[in-house]
Amino acid sequence: MTSPLHDAVAIVGIGATEFSKNSGRSELQLAAEAVRAALADAGISPREVDGMTTFTMDTNDEIEVARAVGIGDLTFFSRTPHGGGAAIGVIQQAVMAIATGVAECVVVYRAFNERSGRRYSTGVSEQLVTADAIHWSWYMPFGLLTPASWVAMYTQRYMHEYGCTSLDLAEVAVSTRKHAVDNPAAFFHGVPLTVEQHQASKWIAEPLRLFDCCQESDGGCAQVLVSAKKARVLQANGGAKGALIRGVAQAAGRDQENMTSFYRPDITYLPEMDLVAKQTYQQAGLSPKDVDAAIIYDAFTPVVLWQLESWGFCGRGEAKDFVKGGALEVGGRLPCNTHGGQLSEAYIHGMNGVNEGVRLIRGTSRNQPAKNDHVLVTAGVGVPTSGMILGQL
Repeated sequence: MTSPLHDAVAIVGIGATEFSKNSGRSELQLAAEAVRAALADAGISPREVDGMTTFTMDTNDEIEVARAVGIGDLTFFSRTPHGGGAAIGVIQQAVMAIATGVAECVVVYRAFNERSGRRYSTGVSEQLVTADAIHWSWYMPFGLLTPASWVAMYTQRYMHEYGCTSLDLAEVAVSTRKHAVDNPAAFFHGVPLTVEQHQASKWIAEPLRLFDCCQESDGGCAQVLVSAKKARVLQANGGAKGALIRGVAQAAGRDQENMTSFYRPDITYLPEMDLVAKQTYQQAGLSPKDVDAAIIYDAFTPVVLWQLESWGFCGRGEAKDFVKGGALEVGGRLPCNTHGGQLSEAYIHGMNGVNEGVRLIRGTSRNQPAKNDHVLVTAGVGVPTSGMILGQL
């Protein structure tokens, strides 16, 4: 049975602020700037927008953003939880709204001062405001307070099981940085990284070094979604090229905790991302061999390895070999994170990756692969997560 979401909706506009370590303005202003930029890119008036969706973690109320940019009546609004795991979940919400007729034009946004304001790298040591504090209480007395420490636990086990080393993680960090070097929007634009520099960097939470960890950034990103039919009309009339959403899904795995599912029988893979991949491929009618490039959520280098396995580009435990020899670079087996990723462009909770996925489909990336029929974009891991495959309109 064909999913009603398959090929029903396209992303027709993308926008972003600059990415910095101190934006000097409110999160609301960042959101408004990103949304206005996305609408301008789409060639759509704010008055045409009737739906909005964002993260539960975003501080900007939909109605405040709407007022700030001139959006009128809304017939749809929603929020998706679980931090970075929402990066494509918010897209799925917009797709469902448009495909079912609840809304016709939906804006997706995410904006924060994550470096100059509240720093998510501080983990749960600052604010224990959710029910997650119950299970985190089992780990905090032993120093497991931050995302880096939680991912380090999974990584240690993965290394033990499959012989992965820090040098394998360096392959991910170095390939991603090569793309950032050519991207003027990236924090590390013009600043290359060598394997030797990676190996000499300080430990953050062993086995994760400094360059295995994403940045802390201020900034905002937004996308505009409409029906595929409307996207084709816009494109025919000289509008920006749309990126068709071939398949989109989200999932939570059995016995899941928020970042700390350490009591599962096996903590060396991502059951929830496996489920997202299965749904997305089935909905899109595609397989790993059809994917030309990927934007893989890279809060930490090892999570890229696990996702390569979840999406079937290699077998369980084989990602360390898959990434060798420039496989993730333009011209490699699977060009990944061509914008520099969250490791080297900016950390905007994966939403800058959504924008890069659209650029790849349009053929406008700073690091454009020769083939761009289908692009995978994923969301954060260790939490309920999401993913999608974009295609040509």
